[in-house]
Amino acid sequence: MSQISFDVMNARVTFKNIPIHTLSKFSFKDVITACQEFKKIPGVEECIIIQSATRVEIFTVSNVESDDSPDARRPEGKTLVLNQIKDTWVSLSSLEQIDIDHFDQTLEVYKGDDVYLNLLRLASGLDALVVGWQNVFDDVVQSLTNAKNAGTSGPILNKLFESVIRLSTRMRDTTGISKDVVSLGDVAVKLVDEKAGLDSKKKVLVIGTGESAATLVKALDKKGISFDVTSRTLERATGFTTILGGTPVDFNDVLTGFDKYDIVFVATTSDYFLITYDRIRLVMEEKTKGTLVLDLSEPRTVDEGITALPGIKLLFRDQIAEIYEESVRTRTGIIPAVEKIIEKELPVLSARMKRLDV
Repeated sequence: MSQISFDVMNARVTFKNIPIHTLSKFSFKDVITACQEFKKIPGVEECIIIQSATRVEIFTVSNVESDDSPDARRPEGKTLVLNQIKDTWVSLSSLEQIDIDHFDQTLEVYKGDDVYLNLLRLASGLDALVVGWQNVFDDVVQSLTNAKNAGTSGPILNKLFESVIRLSTRMRDTTGISKDVVSLGDVAVKLVDEKAGLDSKKKVLVIGTGESAATLVKALDKKGISFDVTSRTLERATGFTTILGGTPVDFNDVLTGFDKYDIVFVATTSDYFLITYDRIRLVMEEKTKGTLVLDLSEPRTVDEGITALPGIKLLFRDQIAEIYEESVRTRTGIIPAVEKIIEKELPVLSARMKRLDV
């Protein structure tokens, strides 16, 4: 008599291995529809997708007969299922040919205990863009709810996610890793609000599409502030705003229309000055209202010479560094305690999942 076994797989792309502005090409317009399509792959019985501004993660369960079929535990079965997952992913996303050609180098694939470990690290906040962020835990909870409602999850993934949610809740409460989490964007937005006031009447610009810029727009979004986003290319700005919000603007248009902005956040990794006196002098000389510019870049990408222009007030990362870095030190000090709990609970979770393997 054959035995029914299951194989849990996690295929993912995250901000850790591709730029944030590129993630939009890997994302799905309709996550539930995507789950249903992945379930159509022969052998795939369950599917849950976690999709946010910093990651797209697919969790699948393949139920197979272990004695007479090329199941997912055998090399040929693993390759077959994974190839079909890739093909389905490509068909449901807006990946370009260059992304498809490098998909194998971009995609991370995990099985068994590694899936459980990664999910625990994610839900506990260790693998978040900002360590301890509550929204990553919320994403895990919401993804399970959505899959249950759509009928794309089942007993295996339901058990896994419910166990991880319960464990992560305890880890977050006992260690305090999610308490008073402050991102660079939170501190920057608070400073600017204190200096110039942030409201719906202000015209706000964010220059940059990296991780610092992502925390900025998250903080602006929390306050309900509309904003434009620009980068070295309009394509980057468009990809970034597709998943994080905002209006993409061409950088050349920003320079010629710099006078229309009241608040400008600069968060780039450029190795030269993007904003200089000569670049904005003509458009800013006639401006009557002030403009506050906060440069969060390391190294700085705004030339101090722009302060010679009327109404320009320039702030630098140094002015918020102490507050932000203290928050980072606090989170960093808690990480070992969370990792210790995960190390202890992972074998228990693994054993619990193995009991379902019949």
